[in-house]
Amino acid sequence: MYKVTFKFENSEDVTVFAAFGESLLEVARKTNVAIDAPCSGNASCGKCRVKLVEGELDSKQTRHISDEEYAQGWRLACCSKINADVAVMVPDIASAYRSRMKVADLSSPDEVKIFDNIKQSITEAGIELKNNLESIHVKMDVPTLDDTMPDNERLTRAIREITGMQRVKLPYSVIHKMAQVLREHNFDVNVVIRKTEKDIFVYDICGADETPVIAGLAIDIGTTTVSAIIIDMTDGKILAKGSSGNGQIRYGADVINRIIESRKPGGQDKLQKAIIEETINPLVQTMCRQAKINPMNIYRMSVAANTTMNHLLIGVNADPVRMEPYIPTFFKTNSIFAGDIGIKVNPDAHIILAPNIGSYVGGDITAGAFVTMLWNQEPFSLFIDLGTNGEIVFGNSDFMFSCACSAGPAFEGGDISCGMRATDGAIEACTIDAETMEPKLTIVGNEGTKPVGICGSGIIDIISELFRCKIINPKGKFVREGRRVKRDADGMGSYVLAFEGEEAGSSKDVEITEVDIDSFIRAKGAIFSAIRTMLSYCDFDISMIENVYVAGGIGSGINMANAINIGMFPDIPVEMYHYVGNTSLAGAYAMLCSTESERKVYDLAANMTYIELSTIPQYMDEFVGACFLPHTDASLFPNR
Repeated sequence: MYKVTFKFENSEDVTVFAAFGESLLEVARKTNVAIDAPCSGNASCGKCRVKLVEGELDSKQTRHISDEEYAQGWRLACCSKINADVAVMVPDIASAYRSRMKVADLSSPDEVKIFDNIKQSITEAGIELKNNLESIHVKMDVPTLDDTMPDNERLTRAIREITGMQRVKLPYSVIHKMAQVLREHNFDVNVVIRKTEKDIFVYDICGADETPVIAGLAIDIGTTTVSAIIIDMTDGKILAKGSSGNGQIRYGADVINRIIESRKPGGQDKLQKAIIEETINPLVQTMCRQAKINPMNIYRMSVAANTTMNHLLIGVNADPVRMEPYIPTFFKTNSIFAGDIGIKVNPDAHIILAPNIGSYVGGDITAGAFVTMLWNQEPFSLFIDLGTNGEIVFGNSDFMFSCACSAGPAFEGGDISCGMRATDGAIEACTIDAETMEPKLTIVGNEGTKPVGICGSGIIDIISELFRCKIINPKGKFVREGRRVKRDADGMGSYVLAFEGEEAGSSKDVEITEVDIDSFIRAKGAIFSAIRTMLSYCDFDISMIENVYVAGGIGSGINMANAINIGMFPDIPVEMYHYVGNTSLAGAYAMLCSTESERKVYDLAANMTYIELSTIPQYMDEFVGACFLPHTDASLFPNR
């Protein structure tokens, strides 16, 4: 066994022991050391960079590390095997995804305003934000030698008299504490219950002098990030909010890599622990401290997630989701409780899962379609959720169609040489002077933060600006020369946004290459071709779209005009585009605090038509045509 030490810029070292030949990335994963690996260790993304500071590694050089960088000690963790004692420096950016990623999580006034508008739209649609959890006061006769009724029967009888319901369920968690609570409070208690038309379920019991907090937890589980809120179930008020990176990230940036990882020995448990023990439970603990409540006071949960995330959350085999004919274990289920899967809230908390409608269109989209109000409007609208995948819904109050396209990890900075997630140092917006070709950058982080990479919204701006300034042609090739345009030995061009040393906060130039541009053109082409294919399938065309609702973390930073300019979105007036925030979280909130909303989301899922694009021959033709700036058919973009 060899000693492996992980060193960090802002925290204590972590030292473990590893066997000869073990991958450094696998050692980090087992030790819970955060090293971002979007490609799940396939050596294709180059993001798992570490710096060798002591000892040695059996590490081959890859195209992601230059000769100079290799000489300085830079290595890819996925390509490095243990063959001696070693110490490596894990750069701060490698673990920033865990807690410093920019997330649509109600942390800004704009996001809160959007969320409040959504709540108002729901109530204006005639849906009451009310649920069936409540607290009732129960006072019983104290037992005597003449009245020896057991505690459970005494409590059940009293609840029956108050509610008029004959069927009362007492779970183990209540029976376990009942004797002590009843006697400490002289059989005068408050009881938290769920009341339905058929029965009463008792969640908790406390003294009559205590005011029980009846809390609920709404979670948006994205492939990359997780956002959550804790609410007061009696009035819908938000008590706490939080977000973090999805702990599963280190097993791959996309759902396919996650599923493949889950099928390895022990993989299913690893993926489930990553989302529950490393992500959700710590997030809940932090929010409960903020709200000053006990996690046991969370009596209901609502989860909106894609189909794969739902499967990995509850620990079931997700492999059929990716294999033809793409049949998941479930589209909807009402049988999961917090205690079943180890979420540290009240063990009897029912988990409401927003229903999936296809292998690649999940509950996050059904929840989002609900809060965007497509189902309550006559105008034909488009709902686009941008993330690791692109999911699209089209319709109105009469019908809704949905589909998903594999845009790849480009929107999260994957497959881009200097791409990164929206963490500190990421370029999130850019303009370029057409004459001087000099850029003006907006960077994620505190004022003065230097750029170290580019996130999704920044990539859209950069490519649009390069095209507008005629620095690149419609094929994405560089056609102008200047101080910021470099070419390698093979003539491959790149544009430098920040030079090493003088402008960049990294050890190399921050640039975008022709290969990067080509990768992103394919990603944006997947989105536009999916829109065109779905509209054609429904016998509609782009001119019939009256509103476009854009959701997802990347949506908050997108310059809609630039997205149109590169052919990612349809060429309709920019005023028709609306950023609608984290609709997945908003939908989860609605399902949590409103029984009527929950039913409506199930109804929408049951009546939404899912289109599998891979079965439509036209889709590939549309995709090929969209892999151009803005498109091979210029008539589709008359205003660009």
